[in-house]
Amino acid sequence: MKLIALMFLALAVLTTRSMAADKAEPAKSDSRVFELRTYYAAPGKMADLHARFRDHTCKLLEKHGMTLIGFWVPTDAKEAEEVLIYIVAHPSEEAAKKAWDSFRQDPDWIKARDNSEKNGKLLAKPPEAKFFKPTDYSKIK
Repeated sequence: MKLIALMFLALAVLTTRSMAADKAEPAKSDSRVFELRTYYAAPGKMADLHARFRDHTCKLLEKHGMTLIGFWVPTDAKEAEEVLIYIVAHPSEEAAKKAWDSFRQDPDWIKARDNSEKNGKLLAKPPEAKFFKPTDYSKIK
């Protein structure tokens, strides 16, 4: 339940912070989607997971055409050591699939992943991903 509340809080913050930017941007296609991804860090690995995103993953996601919207951790200190949530935007779900396929095959990603996991896997389980589309009354499109 807390995770769902955090997800909606993240989307609310995203909408509020991006209102001014959206007014300056041309309207996006109706097919644009937002992907909410949730990562569960292996015990003691959250700092390494943050470092991998900060130093490698963010640049590589952008390289493969993903628009980074934001990254969040729970406000509860214990949960913040376990959960990382982020949102990326894609022109469509089909574009997302192509971008992820390309990302996963990128030699730079493979090298960064392997180097970051020399002392063990960073994730306790596979990431969760869910796609969302804006409503017609949403400030973000």
